[in-house]
Parts: sequence; C-alpha cells; structure tokens
Amino acid sequence: MKKSSKILHPFLLGLGLLLSAQLVHAKEIKQTFNGLTLNANLVMADGKSFKDGMVLLTHGTLTHSGRSTYSAIQKLLAERGISSIAPNLSLGVNDRHGEYDCSVPHRHLHEDALDEIGFWVGWLKKQGTDSLSLMGHSRGGNQTAWFSVERDEPVIKDVILIAPQTWSYQSEKAGYQKKYNQSIDPIFAKAEKLVKAGKGETLIKDINFIYCKHTDATANAIVSYYKNEPRMDTPTLLKKAIKPTLVIIGTEDKVVDDLSEKMEAVKNKHVSVFEIEGANHHFRDFFAEDLADQAVDFIQAHQ
Repeated sequence: MKKSSKILHPFLLGLGLLLSAQLVHAKEIKQTFNGLTLNANLVMADGKSFKDGMVLLTHGTLTHSGRSTYSAIQKLLAERGISSIAPNLSLGVNDRHGEYDCSVPHRHLHEDALDEIGFWVGWLKKQGTDSLSLMGHSRGGNQTAWFSVERDEPVIKDVILIAPQTWSYQSEKAGYQKKYNQSIDPIFAKAEKLVKAGKGETLIKDINFIYCKHTDATANAIVSYYKNEPRMDTPTLLKKAIKPTLVIIGTEDKVVDDLSEKMEAVKNKHVSVFEIEGANHHFRDFFAEDLADQAVDFIQAHQ
C-alpha cells in the first residue's frame, strides 16, 4: 500500500490553479435519457479531443458534480492534460442541479446510477472516445465499481475509486438507529411488502431517508437503499475487479473509516491502493493536487 506525504504551500497551489485556468475549457452538456434531461460538466484539456482519452467522474450521495471536490478534480486533471466529464446523476429529477432537495419525493434507486453511467459511456463513445477511465467518489465510487465489474466495456481502460463507499447490513441499520433514534426495520418491512405486491411506486410519507428528515420515498427506493445487498460494499465488489483499479484513501477519512482495513482483504492483482496522508473524505486544497497526480500517473500507465 503506497502512501503520500506531499505538502504544497497554499499560495503555490493558488498560483498553479490561476496559471492553469487558461487551459480549462468547460461547458454543460445536456442529453435525454429515459424521459429525463441529464446534464454533465465537460472539461476539456487544452488542445485535446475526445479521442485523446476521457475520465467519467461520478459524484457521491445526493450531491452534484459542481461541488468543490469534483470541480477541483476536473480542473486539476485538465491542467495535467486529461479531459473529463462529470454528470449530475438525475436521482429521478429532470435536469437536476445542486444538492438534492429533500422536499422532493425520492423515487430513485441506488442502481439507477449504473444505467446513467452506461448512458454517458455510450455518449462518449459516440464522440470518438476509445480510451476511458471511470472515476467515482464515495457512493459514486461504489456505483462506479459496480458498473466496472458487471457492465465492463472494451473502451474502459482503468478505474479510479476515491474514498469509495463501504457497507454492511448490520452497520447500515445501526447507523440509521443512531442518526434518527429509530429502527429502519418497520419502514423496510412495509416497503418490502409493497414491492412484493407489485406496488413499489407507492410513496411512504414522512420518513427519514438517507440524509433527509421527514421526507417521502417510494417503497422501491427504500428497498433499494436499505436491503441486504453485499455489492453495496466496494471492497466486496473489488474481489471480482477485472480492470486495473486504483483505490485512493484519505488517512483522516471519518466517513469510510474502515476502508483501509477492508481493502487489506482484497486479494486481486488488478487492484491497488494509495493512501494520502492527512486527507479527509473530500480531498480539498493541496490533497486534491496529490489525488490528481496519482490519478494521472495511473491513467497514463494503462492507456
């Protein structure tokens, strides 16, 4: 397991970003998929085209591609000559921007992201991309890993997972109990019964769901996010990884604080781990520089 102890003065970081700003060409892409408008932030490196390789970056839970972590990664990749596209997962909302609005009923599934990743892979292929790196952060890291293991395509050359989600059925239930001071079991049982009766689109109202308090969610959504599904655990998925895969871990990450330990059990020649000393779950400031350096080195080694 490799580790980093890189330190960069904030002034130098800011200067580097300023000087590299002219190399970044960003625009929003909009496409239609399953009756919804999807949008994505496309950042092209100076002088590069789709045929020069791309990164497809998937964000974390209920957030969006414009968050500082993702916009910084895209800019830093472009500075290093790597173009990227970062979609906003629709989460069932037309042309979604910004953080998910908890007043909107949750009709999305964890697995929906795989279909949307697949859509953007197809879109990039149509633009001429024949060398693609999949990248994902947090829950998006799990969804990216899931896609790479079960829906691999020749265009995908490598996979980079940034603090990807870990999961266990018991810890998920315990976490819900601790956060909301109630058990998920009766809510899940009601949702599961509705799904089995073919009524999965029925809304269960005024519940606590993921990060949202007193919200509404369909029975299908509740079952998707809270069922006993081992593939929600990224290290479990990576035991079956078939493409070169890099897992980047922040040593001060309190969100997936068992990731390093769980990765020690992954014995797969395709999977490697890099730890960034002092980074938390979001890899801000100079930690983003280190992350980008490792990602680019990994991409260039496999394309």
